[in-house]
Amino acid sequence: MTGLIVVLLLVVLATAVATGARRWSLPAPSLLVVAGLLVGLMPWVPEVRLPPHVINVLVLPPLLYASAGEISVRDLRAVWRPVTGLVFGLVLASAITVGYMAHAITPLTAATAFILGSVLASTDPVAVTALGRRLSLPPRVQAMVQAESLFNDATSLVLYKVAVATAVSGSAISVPGTALQFLILAGGGALIGAALAAVVTLIRRRTDDPMLETVIALVTPYASYVVAEQSHTSGVTAVIVSGVVLGSTRHTLGNASVRLQVHAVYDTVTFLLESVVFALIGLEVPSAVRHLARDEHGWPLWVPVIAFTLLAIRLLWIFPLSALIHRRHGQGDNRLSWRVPAVLSWAGTRGVMPLAAALSIPLATQTGAPLPHRALVLMLTTGTVAVTLVFQGFTLAPVVRRSGIALEPEHTAREEARTRRRIAHAALDELKLLGDLDQLGDLGAAAEGALKQARRHLEARIHQVEDAHYSDPDARPADAYREIRRTLIAIEAAELQRLYEANRISNATRRRIQYELDLEEASLRPRD
Repeated sequence: MTGLIVVLLLVVLATAVATGARRWSLPAPSLLVVAGLLVGLMPWVPEVRLPPHVINVLVLPPLLYASAGEISVRDLRAVWRPVTGLVFGLVLASAITVGYMAHAITPLTAATAFILGSVLASTDPVAVTALGRRLSLPPRVQAMVQAESLFNDATSLVLYKVAVATAVSGSAISVPGTALQFLILAGGGALIGAALAAVVTLIRRRTDDPMLETVIALVTPYASYVVAEQSHTSGVTAVIVSGVVLGSTRHTLGNASVRLQVHAVYDTVTFLLESVVFALIGLEVPSAVRHLARDEHGWPLWVPVIAFTLLAIRLLWIFPLSALIHRRHGQGDNRLSWRVPAVLSWAGTRGVMPLAAALSIPLATQTGAPLPHRALVLMLTTGTVAVTLVFQGFTLAPVVRRSGIALEPEHTAREEARTRRRIAHAALDELKLLGDLDQLGDLGAAAEGALKQARRHLEARIHQVEDAHYSDPDARPADAYREIRRTLIAIEAAELQRLYEANRISNATRRRIQYELDLEEASLRPRD
């Protein structure tokens, strides 16, 4: 069996497992890792070795872009203080602690142990976002988890490059040089990502071609990554910044039909990539074991120790940070809750990003000698990623339920119902203003009947806000009715955005209702 056939079969398997995970409400990343591990253990399956550029260039950009698009600039502003403490302090503490532990219990040298620590220091946005979709976390907690996983990659990437340079050249670590490298990588990547997002926004606002806009949306993350990397800055940061900026303005880009098509295509692409890449993580474990030297066979003990170390340092960092923020906000007299810090700590899974970094470790030093214990670093990284995805992934939902912070389905339903009533009332008020037929003279004699039809439609929506979809009984609406409904949908969308900007509704509610408005607007297109 060739490697290509294995990959194709893995695509089929990963898609089937991910579909089953959604149907049975199981964590898809965790289930996919287990499936990949089982496939990799079969004797007839050939070894599948992933070149670093396959993940770095082909897989990571669209997945990071999709994850970044699910968090808004408003949510980032609300959580930037605690996230800053996690992005810088926790990443550095994790890299040092894991490096020290790995050097103490494994044959790794100090330099290669620091590489391992820097690779595993950051949580993974792809894994965190995939796991977070299943959980009804409060908006602030969800924003903190996603923002940390998105932006701690820049810090981890700088530490990784410094660690690799130290191991390859044997030079000493320079603190000023490290700080300068961080500014160049993170700052340069952020500027490039923002600039490309501005250019893409200008282009997409000037075209209504669904195919062209879909291609632009698919190319944007790759362009951000490649341009940033070729400029010797952080491609990961560029993709994340462009994703956040464009994700916050997606409701203004293109018409409803275009947005629906881009949404459907991107959901399909990310579903396939996520399914395959998490299965490949499990598949890499048996392959990595085969390349270990004789003195490196203690990995079954070392992997859980490193995974526990990551979780312990995360707990020891987040709980004091939570207490400090609690005190600074003048809540020192109130009892500090363990619920949110526990969920934040348990949500720190590792995933695709550490695996991509480990695969990129050079094979040799500057002298041409093989880099010591490279296979062990890759094995420990892959094993730790698999352990965190399986252990924390399968237990995250029970931890959230035990904490009691998850939003009840009734809470989300009530928020959506209130929002639908508000935007329907805003459209109804606008409809009353249109009652003067002088404003509708260009619609002809059908305007009066269309107004009555639109009013009945809105009043029905106000009295039945719990229904997810509404449709007019007429198979082919009149031209006047379509024009009026488009106008009213624009009013509803503007009111929806106003409620969001006023912090009256969550980003998830805004996105769901905007999607419904797009569906309704697209249904108003004349039939051929």
